[in-house]
Order: sequence, then structure tokens, then C-alpha cells
Amino acid sequence: MVRWRSGTVTTVRRRWPGAVELEVTLADGGDMRALAYPALVGEPEPGDRVLLNASALLMGLGTGGYALVVALPDRLPADPPDARDTRDAGHLVKARYTPLQPILLGVDEDASPHRAALVDADDLAGLPVVTADLHSALPAILAGIHAETPTARVAYLLTDGGALPAWFSRTLAGLRTELVGTVSVGQAFGGDLEATNLHSGLLAARHVLDAEVAIVAQGPGNLGTGTRWGFSGVAVGEAVNAIATLGGRPVGSLRISDADPRPRHRGLSHHSATAYGRVALAPADLVLPDGLEPALAAEVAAAVAPLADRHRIVTVPTDGLDAALRASPVPLSTMGRGLDADHAYFLAAAAAGRYAARLAATG
Repeated sequence: MVRWRSGTVTTVRRRWPGAVELEVTLADGGDMRALAYPALVGEPEPGDRVLLNASALLMGLGTGGYALVVALPDRLPADPPDARDTRDAGHLVKARYTPLQPILLGVDEDASPHRAALVDADDLAGLPVVTADLHSALPAILAGIHAETPTARVAYLLTDGGALPAWFSRTLAGLRTELVGTVSVGQAFGGDLEATNLHSGLLAARHVLDAEVAIVAQGPGNLGTGTRWGFSGVAVGEAVNAIATLGGRPVGSLRISDADPRPRHRGLSHHSATAYGRVALAPADLVLPDGLEPALAAEVAAAVAPLADRHRIVTVPTDGLDAALRASPVPLSTMGRGLDADHAYFLAAAAAGRYAARLAATG
């Protein structure tokens, strides 16, 4: 359960939109790196006493190496301006029934300026939507889209399989000028728009953000147990179904690697094989990059072949994509491996982005 710690802020180390990194001296004299979300707990300053949830950090789990600030108990933030007037307030509760549940304005609520655009919205009108199971694919997919169409309007839908606050992602912070907006869906929050679920979030991307291409992927982090079904990326298959239900065009970014030390993720990851092969009931365009090493290309082609019973397998040229990836405004990293250490992974994601951009351009 929760491993609590109490301490005092000694240094504000750095910040990015929505998050502040701190150095905290604990009651026992030790030090701990912590992360605060000012929208939830207020703006921390040196000398503030903080209560921390240090569980994942102490257990060595994939939290980015942070304890999380739960409260500044001696200096609580003021109530939000609309706290006493519920007529114009949001009613979407995210991270529901947890101690830090935020109450937000949903993009399609009565008080939203976008209510009229969404109240009867029911169609994505062929919007190409790229699906990926890791957050690390986001900048690579975006690089592929913009390599093909530099002016493409791209929206990101943050699902709730990884980090719930959009503010946790330094990658997303660095891509803000590359996107027309972020929609946080389900239990995720902190995007430019808040949606109840992926379906309403997709409609917001199309009808509010006027996106020409969208990307669906969970936030940083990936919950997995090493079993066939025990991983948060199964939601990729459900995303394909949602996109197709609403008249969009699902484009599957395949998780491909010849560098991952775990056999289940070598070649075509079992995450992609399960999500697209078992969970996705609607057809998608699954993208293979043509620039893979021959042995890896043959292995992946054999693994993807059974998926052709339901999906369309498309091979996309990769000329120019390496340069586009190297020009990414944010560092590329997956499971601690950069572009050169796991080139196939990023190339596959960029190829999916290029393909989606071509679909958008041809209508």
C-alpha cells in the first residue's frame, strides 16, 4: 500500500508545464527527489513541509524516480474560482475516489463552450487515428506525420493506462507546439480538453480541435505482469474498435524491436500481437516499415501474417524518416534505449505516422 514520508522542501530543481521537481529533506535527515503538481497541491516553495507518497520510488517501480507530493499541509491552496458556483463549473471527476481527485470541466458538459459542437457529434468522417501502446511512440509518430505533411494538425489523446496526469510527461511538454491539443480521456487528466472516455475524446479531437490526424497512446509508464493478458496496452485493441465505431480510420503502430532483452518483445512484441490479433475486432491498417534489417523484417513479417485475416498490412517507405527522428524536438527513449539503440522501434512508429498523414492528405 502507501509508504508515507514527511519532509521539507530544500530546493526547487526544475519545472515544466504542470509539474515541479523538488529536493526534499526527510524527517530522518535523508534526501528524496519529489514531484508536485501545483494544480492539485499548490505551488511548493523552499521551507514548505510536504507529505509524500514514496511507495513506487522506494520499490524501484517505473515512476521516473520520484516521490509524489500529496499535500503542503501548512499552506493549502485557495479554492478554485468556481468552487462556490456550480452552475458554470465542471463536474467531471477524474482519478475518482482517490484523495487527489480533480473535478474538471468536460469538453461536452453544459458549461463547456464546445457543448454545441459535440452534443450530437457522432462521426469522425474518416479521421486517421494512429494507435500505439507506449507513450514513447508519441514523438516518433509525430515525426513521421510532420515529415510527410509539416503543417498537419495533430491531436493527442492521452489514455489512462499509464500516468494519469498529463503534466507528468516531459515529452508531452516538449511537443506542445507540435500539437493542436491534448485530450485526456477516462481517468487521465491535465490535457487541454477533458473527456469522459475515448469515444467522446476522439469526437473532441475532430470537431473541437479540428485535427487532421490523431494519436492515441497511454501516458508514461506501462503496467505489465509479463503474462499474455496482464498489460495495460491491451487497450490499443479497444481503441481500434472505438475509432472504427465512430467512422475513423485506425492505423496501428506496431511495437517492433531487435534490441529488447525480453524474448516476448523481440521482433513483433506480444503486446501488438495480442492487442491487434485478439482485442481489436474492427479492421485497422497495420504499418510495416520497409527499412528494417533483413532478418528482423522476415521475423516480423511472419509474426504479422496471421493478423492479415482481419487487418490490412501495409508497407511504408522509410526514406527521410531517420532524419526526421533525429530532428525530434524531444529526446527519443523507450525502456531506456535511445534512437540508435532501438532504431527499429522508432522507425516503425514514424512509418505509421507517415502513413496516417498520407491518408489525411488523400481524404
